[in-house]
Amino acid sequence: MHHPNKTHARRRFFALAAMAAGALTFLPVAAIAQSDAWPARQLKLVVPFPAGGSTDSVGRLLAAELSKELGQTVVVENKGGANGNIGSDMVAKAEPDGYTLLLSGVGSNAISYAVYQNMPYRNGDFAHISLLATGPNVLVANNDFPGKTFADFIKLARENPGKYTHASSGSGSSGHLAMEMLKQDAKIDLVHVPYKGGAAAITDTIGGRVSVLFLNQDALLPQVKSGKVRALAVASAKRNPAYPDTPTVAESGFPGFAAESWFGLSAPAKTPPAVIQKLNQATVKALSSPEIRQKLESVGFVVVANDPKSFSAFVDAEIAKWGKAAKASGAKLD
Repeated sequence: MHHPNKTHARRRFFALAAMAAGALTFLPVAAIAQSDAWPARQLKLVVPFPAGGSTDSVGRLLAAELSKELGQTVVVENKGGANGNIGSDMVAKAEPDGYTLLLSGVGSNAISYAVYQNMPYRNGDFAHISLLATGPNVLVANNDFPGKTFADFIKLARENPGKYTHASSGSGSSGHLAMEMLKQDAKIDLVHVPYKGGAAAITDTIGGRVSVLFLNQDALLPQVKSGKVRALAVASAKRNPAYPDTPTVAESGFPGFAAESWFGLSAPAKTPPAVIQKLNQATVKALSSPEIRQKLESVGFVVVANDPKSFSAFVDAEIAKWGKAAKASGAKLD
């Protein structure tokens, strides 16, 4: 005669086994051979900004190359709004199956945490795959500005507190906070004039309505080349190849100063590690394409391509750095 407890234990075992088998059928993506079959269909790369800007062009270049590397189409979906937060939030909450990716960046994945009161996501919601490219903010002045060099600018600003204005592409943008960092380091005082986007800020700088502007190197390159504005300094650690004659802020008396925009590839946090690994390999390979490198470098981007661990550490450092600048500036957005 069976011991009733044994029968019970066996029944429980079979019930659990059946449940486990059932559970397996509900795990189509997370565990079972998913990473072996991945990618079995089209992937979506969410660019959290409207079509036409720097983020969009980097996203489209990457999507085209990744499609070749992965043997599946990678479609770009532009989901703009709230400085990149809306599209980023969409990816933070997406199925972590390796089919929805984010073109992450300095705003939505570093600065936003410090300037937005109610962030819908946090850094822990993402698995960071690779840093793609960096590009410095460049400080330019209008042609009527009395200072011809960066040293002149600092001297004039120190002698005339509150007299000069600095434009930015928006409150809490990397250009705005780059100037906030410089104001602290150089002990200068300028009046901030935020615009809705870079184009309007450039127009008013050229027109002499504002004194200086800190903005991404790719957006300013045509204006600097055509002589419509004068480049005073670049905010990268090393000189930028597209601005060979423009000194860095760091070499101009502020060692260690850096305020760069960057682009990365990220996915929802619980994406299987094997899929992250495959995505990383494909991204590194895509970025070694001479065509991509040439396109990015021609407008002053520095191609990086690293591993998930390095990129994650980089994001942590960026959150801390920009957070400090945002706090000092008092920049707050709803």
